[in-house]
Amino acid sequence: MNAIELASLLCSRLCHDLLSPVGALNNGIELLADEQDPEMRERCLELLAESARASANKLKFFRLAFGAGGGFGDEIDTREAKVALEGLYGADKRIELGWMVADDKLPKGAVKLLLNLAMIAGDALVRGGRLDVGAEHRDGALEMVIRAEGPRILLDPKLRETIATGQSGGEVEPRAAGAWLAHSLAAEANGTIQLSDPAADVLLIGVTLPNG
Repeated sequence: MNAIELASLLCSRLCHDLLSPVGALNNGIELLADEQDPEMRERCLELLAESARASANKLKFFRLAFGAGGGFGDEIDTREAKVALEGLYGADKRIELGWMVADDKLPKGAVKLLLNLAMIAGDALVRGGRLDVGAEHRDGALEMVIRAEGPRILLDPKLRETIATGQSGGEVEPRAAGAWLAHSLAAEANGTIQLSDPAADVLLIGVTLPNG
C-alpha cells in the first residue's frame, strides 16, 4: 500500500465516524427551526450539544492518531493522548478507561501506535467493558500493553492479520486503516506487536519498540 492509498483509507474512516454526529447536528438544527414548544426546544439544544461534543472528540482523537499530532515536534504530551482517548470512549460510559502511562511525553510514532491499537481494542468491546492502556520504558525499550475485557470481544480476523503481517488477505477496507497504520509504525521502528489468541472476553495487545 502506498501513501496515497493509506491517506484515502484514513479519510474514509474519518468521514465514516463523523457521519453520525454531524448528521445528528443537521437533523437537530432542522427540528429546532420548526419546534415551538419550549421543552422540546431545550431537548433539541441538548442533543445538538451532545453531537457537537462527539464530533469534536472524534476529531481530536483522529488528529493525534492519524494526523500530524500537534505540530512537527518529535514527541507528544501523553496527557493529550489520554484526553483524546477518554473523549472517544468515555463519554457514553459504555467503556471504562484505565490509563497507566508514566512518561509525560513519548515519541510521536509511539503515541500514534498506542492510540490506533487502543481504538482497535475499544471497538472490539461490542458490549462495553474495560480498556486499559499502559506504557513504560524497560531494558532500553518502550513496552506498551493494551487490554480489553468485556462480556463479548469481537476482533475481525482480517484486522488481526493486518496488525500482525500488514496483509489482510484482500483489499484493505477503511475500518482496517488503523490496523495497517499500527503495523507500519511498529515495522518502521523495528518493533513487534503481539496479540493474544482469540478469546470471548479478553484481548491483549503487546508492543515492544527498541529504544522507544
